[in-house]
Amino acid sequence: MSGLTVNQEKIAEKINFNWKSSELKAGVIVLAVFFLLWLLPTPAGLNDNAWKLFAIFAATILGVILKPLPMGSIAIIATATCTITNTLTLNQALESFSSGIIWLILISFLLARGFVKTGLGSRIAYHFVYFFGKTTLGLAYGLVITETMLAPFTPSSTARGAGIIFPIASALSNEFNSNPNDGTQNVMGAYLMKVCYHTNIITSALFLTSMAANPIIAILAGDLGLQLSWVNWAMATFVPGIISLIVTPLIIYFLYPPEVKHTASAKEFATQKLAEMGSLKVSEITMIITFGLLLVLWVMGGILGVHPTSAALVGLSILLFTRVLEWDDILNEKAGWNTFIWLSTLLNMTNFLAKFGLMLWVSNKMQLLVAGMSWITSLPLLALIYFYSHYAFASLTAHITSMYSAFAMVAINTGAPIGLTIMLLAVFSNLCACLTHYGSGTAPIYFGTNYVSFKAWWRTGALISLSHLLIWGGLGSIWWKILGLW
Repeated sequence: MSGLTVNQEKIAEKINFNWKSSELKAGVIVLAVFFLLWLLPTPAGLNDNAWKLFAIFAATILGVILKPLPMGSIAIIATATCTITNTLTLNQALESFSSGIIWLILISFLLARGFVKTGLGSRIAYHFVYFFGKTTLGLAYGLVITETMLAPFTPSSTARGAGIIFPIASALSNEFNSNPNDGTQNVMGAYLMKVCYHTNIITSALFLTSMAANPIIAILAGDLGLQLSWVNWAMATFVPGIISLIVTPLIIYFLYPPEVKHTASAKEFATQKLAEMGSLKVSEITMIITFGLLLVLWVMGGILGVHPTSAALVGLSILLFTRVLEWDDILNEKAGWNTFIWLSTLLNMTNFLAKFGLMLWVSNKMQLLVAGMSWITSLPLLALIYFYSHYAFASLTAHITSMYSAFAMVAINTGAPIGLTIMLLAVFSNLCACLTHYGSGTAPIYFGTNYVSFKAWWRTGALISLSHLLIWGGLGSIWWKILGLW
């Protein structure tokens, strides 16, 4: 427990704590903020329950950012605090744990485990390396296509980017003798790491099931008057998403061109890896059939009367029945169960903050910022503030739960079309992670390889953010107009 004072060490030892110094300090800050807010008088226009819940919520969000404890632990403590203080009844505190969308995300985590267990995800990636790997740019697009194909089925952007794509990008970099330890990071590795990370951010915005916190947006959007299903989310992001996925590797290529531009041996590398994997296994074929069925049910669910979560349960049942996944695989999916706990907790508090009137109160205060503005002015201004405020966040979930509803309500109150507002802020809720090396769960993994310097990472993020504003804010708005969202 180095870093603690002698007294802190003694206290920690007596009560069996095992905290690092930074965690202990973070915990003290979180508790201080909680008690400060709890003891402050309830602001005019709010009821006591709304303010008490806000105190718990603010401390929870701060805990998510500072991380004195894992997110799941913080969520459990927050739920206990809500009930023990009578801020929420027990049934209210557990309400979101029965949400169909929350269960969809959990099941998607479990389904995604099949990609890793069977090796199908890696096989898909190596096939794209084989077909597109004659140049470094082609290699990058092969990885982009792979990530995009996996995105609808992997709600953890970290699992998708870090668990499947990153190991392949790292292996390819090593294959071409690009290693930051000997100063050869710019041969290829730096370029691939930048492309793979920014692709991970874009694909997170493409589907309701491609980022764990997207369902929060869907539920909040429903409260504001727009139902975001899996299909209409995918339709809305299709055109700007494809353009963004095509343009981003090119921007990075011209900003930071790799020293090796032709990669003839990449085909041999992929061939070797595929040979080691052998022919398609029965388990992989089962995965392909299952996910094909799932995609049909998700797309045609509205016509067939099948709820997306029901479809996901059918897919999971098939994988369990065929023993592609064992029950131990379900129990060992720690990331999924962890997400289920903290996502349900944060969503629940967000829902009741809205029900208790806090979001309306905040939006009324924010209304002063855009007083007298037309929505054509206020919506871009609010969207820009929302996007770049992510410099202050290390979690997309924390950003969404603390700011999305308030910003959307203010924009809508100025006359902004509901569909345009909700969709613009929804995609910005993901794309804003491009800015920093701590903006999402995947960022520290790619940045931690030391292929990309701090300066280069932030500069690239700032420039890519401008591309996102133009493509998604400009062309995206036109596409949403065509779709009839506004």
